[in-house]
Amino acid sequence: MLLQIEELTKEYRTGTRANDGISLAIGEGEVFGLLGHNGAGKTTLVNQVVGLLRPTSGSIRIDGRDMVADPGLARRLCSFQAQAQVPIDGLTPRQAIDLLGQLRGGARADVQRRRERLIEALDLGEWLDVDAARLSGGVKRLVAFAMAAVVPGRVVMLDEPTNDVDPVRRRLLWRQVRTLADHGAAVLLVTHNVIEAERSVDRLAILDEGRVIAEGTPAELKGRLGAALRLELVLDPDAVELPASPFGLSAVPVGNRLMIGVPMDAAGQAVAWAESLKHTGSIEEFTLGPATLEDVYVALVGGSDAGPAHVEEVIDANAA
Repeated sequence: MLLQIEELTKEYRTGTRANDGISLAIGEGEVFGLLGHNGAGKTTLVNQVVGLLRPTSGSIRIDGRDMVADPGLARRLCSFQAQAQVPIDGLTPRQAIDLLGQLRGGARADVQRRRERLIEALDLGEWLDVDAARLSGGVKRLVAFAMAAVVPGRVVMLDEPTNDVDPVRRRLLWRQVRTLADHGAAVLLVTHNVIEAERSVDRLAILDEGRVIAEGTPAELKGRLGAALRLELVLDPDAVELPASPFGLSAVPVGNRLMIGVPMDAAGQAVAWAESLKHTGSIEEFTLGPATLEDVYVALVGGSDAGPAHVEEVIDANAA
C-alpha cells in the first residue's frame, strides 16, 4: 500500500484523544474517504499524515518511508487542501495556482499547462484574473483544489473540498478527484457529505470519537447493515411512542424521523404497515427506497438510541 497508518494516536495535554489507535492502508490509484461528523478526528488525522501535527504514538509511512521521523518529507510527498479557506486575497487564481505549482517544484511551463487544464475542467475561466478577495467561497474552494492538484503529491489530501461549491461544479470537481487517482495518486478525502462519498470513493472508513468504527467499500458497508431497503417515517409531532419495527432490523430515530431497515421481500408489507400508521395518525408521511451509505452512517453515529454497539449487534445478528 502507498500510505500505511498503524495504531495512530493523538492525545492532547488536556487528555483528549482526537485519534485513538487508527490503522488504515490506502493504495496507489485509490480514492479513500474519511467519513464522520465534526469532531470525529478526521482533520487531526490528515494533519498528522501531512506532517503538520506530531502523533503521540503510532506510525505513518508513504512508500515505506517514515513520515513521523521526517515531517518535511511528508509535506513534499503530500499535496494538501485544508478545510479552512486558503488565504489568497490579493492574488488572482492564475497567480495562486502558478505560485503553488512552482513552490512544489513544478517547471513553470508544465505548471501553466496543468493550470490551464484545471481551470477549463472546473469551469473557472471567468475568474482566472479576478482578485481572490472578490471571489465567492465556492470559487475559492475550487481554486484551492486546483492549487493542491496542479503538482499533485504521491498522496493528495482533500479536507472537505466541496464546501460552498455549487452542485454543477461539485460534479466537475469529483471528476478531477478521480483523475488524480487514475494518474497514480492515493487520494485521501475527508468529508461529512455521505451521499457524495458513496458516489466518489473506492473505500472509506467511518470515524467516531477518534476511532475507526467501520471500513470497507460502500457496497460492503451497506451489505453489513443487512437491509436492502430503507423505510423512512416522518413522525407526528404529538406521537408519544415510536412505532415498533416488525422487520427485526435497525430502527434509528433521527430528529422527527425514524429510519427502518427493510428486507427486499418485505417491501409490500412495509408499505402496508406504513399506510396503517399514517391512517392512525402515528406518522405524517413515509418513503421507501434502496438502502444507502447514509443509513449505515446514521445507524453508526446518528440517532439518539443508536450507536456503534447497537449497530454491531444488528450486523452480527444479520451475519449469523
